[in-house]
Amino acid sequence: MLMGICMLLQVSEPAVSCCMLMGICLLLQVYWQVSEEQNTSCKSKGKDSMECQNYIKTLQTLHDGRMLVCGTNAYNPTCDYMVSITWTGHLTCCFKEEGRGKVPFDPFQRSTSVMVGTELYSATSVNFLGTEQVLQRHSSPAIRTEHRQSWLNKPSFVQLDVVPESVNNLDGDDDKVYMFFSEEAMEFDLPDQIRVSRVARVCKGDLGGQRTLQQKWTSYLKARLDCPVPLEPSLPAIIQDIFLLKDQDWRKSVFYAVFSPQTTTSDLSTVCAFSVADIGKVFSEGRYMTPVTMESETRWVTHTGEEPVPRPGTCMTNAVRDLGIEHSLDLPDKTLQFVRDQPLLEGAVPPLTGGPLLLQRGAKLSVIVVDRVMAEDGEIHHVMFIGTEEGTVQKAVQYAAGDTVIIQETQVFQTLEPIKVLRLSSGTGQLYAGSGSGVVQIPVRDCGRYGSCLDCILARDPYCAWDTTLAACSSVLNLPTGSRNMYQSLKHADASMCPRPGRFISQLVKYSSNLAQVSWHFAKQPLQLRDRYQMLSQDLLIVSALASDAGRYTCQSLEEVKGRLYTRTEAAYILQPTKTLLVLQLSVALLSVLLGVVVLWSVRGHVRLRARIHPAEPGQNNNNNWRTDPGCVPGSEVNNNHTIITIEDMEDNQTARVSVALLSMILGSLMLWNISRDQLSHRVFRMEEGLQDHMSPVNSSSDTVIHMGDI
Repeated sequence: MLMGICMLLQVSEPAVSCCMLMGICLLLQVYWQVSEEQNTSCKSKGKDSMECQNYIKTLQTLHDGRMLVCGTNAYNPTCDYMVSITWTGHLTCCFKEEGRGKVPFDPFQRSTSVMVGTELYSATSVNFLGTEQVLQRHSSPAIRTEHRQSWLNKPSFVQLDVVPESVNNLDGDDDKVYMFFSEEAMEFDLPDQIRVSRVARVCKGDLGGQRTLQQKWTSYLKARLDCPVPLEPSLPAIIQDIFLLKDQDWRKSVFYAVFSPQTTTSDLSTVCAFSVADIGKVFSEGRYMTPVTMESETRWVTHTGEEPVPRPGTCMTNAVRDLGIEHSLDLPDKTLQFVRDQPLLEGAVPPLTGGPLLLQRGAKLSVIVVDRVMAEDGEIHHVMFIGTEEGTVQKAVQYAAGDTVIIQETQVFQTLEPIKVLRLSSGTGQLYAGSGSGVVQIPVRDCGRYGSCLDCILARDPYCAWDTTLAACSSVLNLPTGSRNMYQSLKHADASMCPRPGRFISQLVKYSSNLAQVSWHFAKQPLQLRDRYQMLSQDLLIVSALASDAGRYTCQSLEEVKGRLYTRTEAAYILQPTKTLLVLQLSVALLSVLLGVVVLWSVRGHVRLRARIHPAEPGQNNNNNWRTDPGCVPGSEVNNNHTIITIEDMEDNQTARVSVALLSMILGSLMLWNISRDQLSHRVFRMEEGLQDHMSPVNSSSDTVIHMGDI
């Protein structure tokens, strides 16, 4: 119960939970599971348990508020009108109908659909094997493509969208439904088949032909869609996703497309933009290609003969009506036969900017949505959110000046899984990213991530500006244009108005404003990363620190904004031994030296003052002995008793004591080295704090000091 008038209704197969509040039905949950009988039947056809589930492939809102939901339903495509919301509070659901032709049998085969008024347009396969694929309008009668290789050649459907070209159209033209897909090329004379990207279009009012092309499109034409990369020798990139950025003037609407390589020899993905006006010009003025047989082979060449009137594939316009043709059923067979046999146009639709807006190496780009944002100065900028195969979402901005820059990249799932769906809610400012395991909601105005004025300005994020009153990076949504307390510099990235930042402590952010590159420097030289120096995220890790590692370390970031390089010292540290360690080292060294001196002094004293006395034996020849001068001993008498010091004894004592001295000094050095090693080795320290924000590296007197004894 909610305010006494909310009640929960349960409906089975599918189960719908609906809360009635003031006559409005709020849909909470829907369960639509495959029955045991359907699951068994699916497996009997050679499919596995994963394939025999029910995968929702179409979800469209009808004009009366109902939702058309279609699923693969264990290789038995089925649709349900799940819910009807009316002011009377009535709930209707579960009107099942055939889903063949609206969604594929195979849940892993690409398909797409769009609701145009009360009619569903779908591009999908219509048979169990998935070999017959069509573009179909589910009307009465249904209109679809011809089952011809020249119309669709092993296509992979990407997107359907409608452009209201009848609005304010002086030519009296019709609305168009555009289909984007890839297929095997027919027009290239190559030994191997290659795929190309296509755009096809049909007219909303197409009723098919009277005799030729009955219940088939009479307005179906297709052209190549190319996103060329200069100096890139690989095969054409293949379209993966498309987004229509609509404008009040449909002529200014733009399709943004993501392309990825079709071979493993290239890792270059691109984003290109195509204007609706340029696509329409190709379809209305482009030359046709026609098949010719040469040496039992069919080749496609440019049609140089006369074209039927009215122009094949044309919609109903004022010029066509002047010929007495009110709808497609009145078209002459000659025009219909021409478009049936040669729906392909020569050349390719050129990108709006002449080339890619964005080039990306590495992870493949997969999906895209685009938002139109008014900046603080009133300029309109286009913000692209791009999903990748590695599970990240890139935020790129196409500025009014024309340049396009990736300003942010975020990993939205804990595991690296491809982003398959992106949906943007401009009204709520939320982006929804979907993968095979879940959905994540992401705010598009994440201005709080820019922690300083410098970051806020250099990010060049159209959603955000520096609020001088709050001293914070804030959203520009609903702010008056030219507000004095908000500052942006999207064109020039001019951060000169930012105040000189004070010193503060902070952790480095993984993704900086412009995906800045981070590097560490030691003694003003770039630090060469090797076994003992490692990067953990953006922190520096030193393993088994030595005395030679003492010194000044700086963390610097480098980012390019508007062709200028900005270098900032993000953090500075001074690594030095502790006082205790220095005193200990000095004491050990001093004691070692004193010990050596004492031993040496002892050796010298023993040589000068001590002697070994040998009694002289009668008749012993002492010619080889050193004898003392009798005059050296006062009051001595000359006799036969001599004081004799043998050189062998002196050398033995001196050698022993010198050896002891040397060993003592060596022992002292070893003790000093061991103490230093005990203090420095087998330690791991991490640079963490002391962020200093500068426009360029400077010597700061307030560097963070890290003592080796503290780590």
